[in-house]
Amino acid sequence: MSNFEQFQVDFYQSNYTIDDQEEGYNSYASKESLCRSKKSQTGDQPPAGAFASSEILLSSQSYTGQILQPTYSPNTHLGYMDGFDEEPPLLEELGINFEHIWQKTLTVLNPMKPADGSIMNETDLTGPIIFCLALGATLLLAGKVHFGYVYGISAIGCLAMHALLNLMSVPGVSHGCVASVLGYCLLPMVILSSSAVLFSLQGIPGTVLALFIIGWCSLSASKIFTSALAMEGQQLLIAYPCALLYGLFALLTVF
Repeated sequence: MSNFEQFQVDFYQSNYTIDDQEEGYNSYASKESLCRSKKSQTGDQPPAGAFASSEILLSSQSYTGQILQPTYSPNTHLGYMDGFDEEPPLLEELGINFEHIWQKTLTVLNPMKPADGSIMNETDLTGPIIFCLALGATLLLAGKVHFGYVYGISAIGCLAMHALLNLMSVPGVSHGCVASVLGYCLLPMVILSSSAVLFSLQGIPGTVLALFIIGWCSLSASKIFTSALAMEGQQLLIAYPCALLYGLFALLTVF
């Protein structure tokens, strides 16, 4: 029995003392005080949601429009209206000026009228395209499908005249200006092709009329080129290649 009692005493004996208990209690108290200090600090400061809710409230009070719909600003609307009023017309932005087209047409129809070099030096292709289509349409009415010949001769003639004029003139000339002048001066040839619809040009009257139209076209083109490029005294030199070019169109019309 004595051995058994001694075993019980040894079994329940531990190294835990009061000092260890006091140290654990002190550590627990320090942790609890730290938690209380954190709670007090957080209790003094308002939560982040309070600031967010106040900002939302202020923004909702200052904004008077509806959601996804901006408020009406008359100054902005008037600014857009002023910008639209100051914009140039669409035809002017595209380079289509009916007044200049009419002046060029009158200059071609009246070979004796002096040409305005500032207007004739423009690269306006509206009139030439219309006159080329009119020439092809009148030839078609006469039973001649020559749209390809008209466009091909026009392109080759413009390139040849561009090279020739750059060699003869000091300032030089652009491709657009050459195409514009030669195209506008094609208007008398449209009159000749319209006459071919009414009667045959294969005879003496038709030949005389064709020669007259060729001289008309070449005289108008040379006059415009000399005024636009300041080539005084060289009109006959320019009129000769122009007469050769318009003579090809006359051959298409007569034959």
